Amino acid sequence: MVDNVGGSAPNICDQQDQLLPIANVGRIMKQILPPNAKISKEAKETMQECVSEFISFVTGEASEKCRKERRKTVNGDDICCALGTLGFDDYAGPLRRYLDRYRDQEGADHQHRATNDNEDKLKLLANNNILGSDQAPRMMMITNQYDHPHHDIQKT
Repeated sequence: MVDNVGGSAPNICDQQDQLLPIANVGRIMKQILPPNAKISKEAKETMQECVSEFISFVTGEASEKCRKERRKTVNGDDICCALGTLGFDDYAGPLRRYLDRYRDQEGADHQHRATNDNEDKLKLLANNNILGSDQAPRMMMITNQYDHPHHDIQKT
């Protein structure tokens, strides 16, 4: 056995903490195999070690990029860049497209939530007689104009 820098053998619990949960690895493996396929414990453990090492390899490269740029947080762009740098271009492209779609969807969801929040606030004001019933629809149109500046207010 090879001693580590500190002179003591690595702790088994520490090694296990650095691996992905074996149940998750097994579940992902089963998704690609036929329904009646069996996966041995050794196969799951081998895959667990491989994917954990791959993730460490990629995140290490992304972390190094962040360190050089004097940033402390690794983001999705850093992971895509690391995949490309390490020669995994076949993964970097699809991940970039997924990340872009995810961000677009998050932006749309945020915009939708903001619009619903404004409408809820205006309804609350109207229900509590803070705004007159004729003022709430007009305020909603004005609020929506600021939430969606590319839409024009329709004249009533």
